[in-house]
Order: sequence, then structure tokens, then C-alpha cells
Amino acid sequence: MTTEEPLLEVRGLTVGFPTVDGLVKAANTVDLEIRPGETLALLGETGSGKTVLGMAILRLLQPNTRIEGEILYRGRNLLSLSEGEMQKIRGREIAVVLQNTGTSLNPVLRVGDQIAEAVTLHRGLRGGDAEAAAVTLLDRVRIFDPARMAREYPHRFSGGMRERALIALALACEPSFLIADEPTRGLDAVTKREILDLFSEINPGRSVLFITHDIEAAATLAVRVAVMYAGEIVEIGPVDAVLSSPVHPYTRGLLASLPERGMRPIPGSSPSLITLPPGCRFSPRCTRAVGRCKKEHPELVEVGPDHDARCMYYD
Repeated sequence: MTTEEPLLEVRGLTVGFPTVDGLVKAANTVDLEIRPGETLALLGETGSGKTVLGMAILRLLQPNTRIEGEILYRGRNLLSLSEGEMQKIRGREIAVVLQNTGTSLNPVLRVGDQIAEAVTLHRGLRGGDAEAAAVTLLDRVRIFDPARMAREYPHRFSGGMRERALIALALACEPSFLIADEPTRGLDAVTKREILDLFSEINPGRSVLFITHDIEAAATLAVRVAVMYAGEIVEIGPVDAVLSSPVHPYTRGLLASLPERGMRPIPGSSPSLITLPPGCRFSPRCTRAVGRCKKEHPELVEVGPDHDARCMYYD
């Protein structure tokens, strides 16, 4: 393991949403580090808890959410800060690229004005200076004719252009840490490649949490990868080790479901986050599960250099 101090450290994070049917346990005792300058990809199926983790870091979850644990950013526990203190961190220190380009931009405001507003809020630039900064940011994310497009409304942008505009918005204050939530979702192959190239270009030296279900995107951008299932991390390690020699049965199944690897889907479905199964949460779908797997909940254990997995076979 590296001795470098993490920029962000999540310790024992548990996130629950009260409902009429019971508490939805969206994240369960998550432990995670993101090191200075690294891109960590967070992989998993829809509903595995990836976005919840990202929004918990920014404290953007609904008010009645039950949160336990610690989220340390530069040594400060974000969960103990006041809302005023968090407002100084959001955007300026930690920024987010939201996943839904259709709703993340205000449809009644020009794109340039939305970016200029962020520049004014966090950098103090006003008027023409803020507008010029917005144009510069649009140019930086490869928007053609940025001065003209800054005056357009979001509906005039294609999906790929809206994604670029959201990236420009996130970069308005040159944050140290960027959370990118499914930035390639819904894009065609050519546009996806362009967005991945853009991420590689704009983020040298910046820490990035890259939330995705796209294994190809994770392999392209990430240094390390964490795999989530049913609200917890089941495997984490160097991207080459996890994606080339996966240890956890869920990670193996996720990779085997890819078309280029035979397109063999994992049998069954993810468990209810209200009534989680006893023992290993993947055991009802795991072909290797034995009696112990169905009774005891496994811990993350070291299975290789900087490589951990949550599986009884390695306990």
C-alpha cells in the first residue's frame, strides 16, 4: 500500500433513506481512499450505491437521509461542517459533473450565463470578466465557436455538447477534486471517445472520482477501480489487476457479461436494499457460494498488492 496521504477518505460510511416500506440501505459501511492526482473509477450496476456515495461526499442528499461514518477531505470531516462551510467547498474545492445533461442545465438561462454565475460565485469575477471566463471555459472543453454558443440555450446543444458544458461548469473554479457521475451515459461511441479524451486532457494532477457502469471508460481513465454491489465495495485495486484478473465473483460476472467476453449475464437480480440477505450479499447469485457464505458477512481482505476483495474464499 502507498504511504501517500489520501486527499479524500471515506470511513465506515452508511447511508439510509427512510421509506414507508423500511430503511433503504443505499450504502453500507463504505471505506474508500482517493489519493492526490489519481482517478478512481467506481463501477457497478444501477442501484449499487455509486451515485449515493458521490452525493454524500458533497452532502447533496435529501434532508431526512440517515448518514453515519466520516468523509475526510484534507483531514476535515465534511459531515461535521456547517452548511455555510460546505458551500465554500462545493465548486471551489470539490465539483461535480452530474449525469443527466437534460435536467442539469437550467433550460431558461443561456449556457454562458450559467457558467458565468458559477465564476462570479466562486471566483469573484463580474460582468464582462465573468462572461469572458465562461467563453474561455467553453473553448477549453472544445465547444466550437464558444462565444456564439455561450449565448445559446441548452436545447440548442447536442447531448455531447451539454456534457461538455457541464464539465466547463465544474471546472469554473479549478477544483482539486472532481466527481464525474456517468459522464458518458447515453452518448454514441464517437462522442463518448471525445469526452474520455477531454477528461484525460483536463484532469492531469486533479483527483477524480469517476462513477460509471462503463468498464471501457473505467479502463481508459482510471488508475484504480472500486466495484460496488448492493451498497458496499466488493473489490478495489489497480485497474489492470481488477479488470484483467478479477477476484470477486461479482466482478468476474460483471466482466463476463460484456459482449466481447461472451455476454454471459449474472443469474438472478440484485437484492432489496431494505431486506438485505444474511451473509455475503452476492451469495444468492454466486455459483461458488457455500454454507458459510450465506451466514457470515465477509470483510475486505488483501488479495494482492494494493488489491482487496470481500469474499470468504480469501478470508
